[in-house]
Amino acid sequence: MAERRNAGPPARDRVLDAYETLLIEQGPGGATLDAVAASAEVSKGGLLYHFSSKESLVGGLLDRLRERSALDAERMRSDPDGAVAYYLRTSVPGGESPVGLTRTYLAALRIADGSAAGAPAREALAAVDADGLAALREEVGDPVLSWLVQLVGDGLYLRTLTGAPLTGEVSPEELHARLRQLIADRS
Repeated sequence: MAERRNAGPPARDRVLDAYETLLIEQGPGGATLDAVAASAEVSKGGLLYHFSSKESLVGGLLDRLRERSALDAERMRSDPDGAVAYYLRTSVPGGESPVGLTRTYLAALRIADGSAAGAPAREALAAVDADGLAALREEVGDPVLSWLVQLVGDGLYLRTLTGAPLTGEVSPEELHARLRQLIADRS
């Protein structure tokens, strides 16, 4: 009798996890269906059972991105320190979103090139940004300040991705304190 694999996430999640990892580490060219199946430790037939094509796999990743974004936005809204603190905290190394949004977002960025094939990823990424901005706006109120907070968080995230230093004359904590002061001063 064949041994069943009971450890770890279900096959569908393993496939999406493997796809994310391959996109992040090797880019779209390295994320072939064969490579995803091998990395997920499923047969190609098992992969095709869950995702019938590469487009279906992309759709599954983007659905995961939207789901994780909605969960992340709820965490932002309910964070004891507030949405601004949560957004900035999850934009720096070691502060990744507890719902896995950071990895899924990065994987989606890898397929959001300027081609027509990247259009669904760009739409999903725009929806994620809108989710975050809406949560920030609920706390901050002012649309300009809300967007400034998001842009600061996005800048911190970009520095994290590129390996640019986050320290220097101003720390992320000082940025947060100054943003808090700006938000308080507008009241």
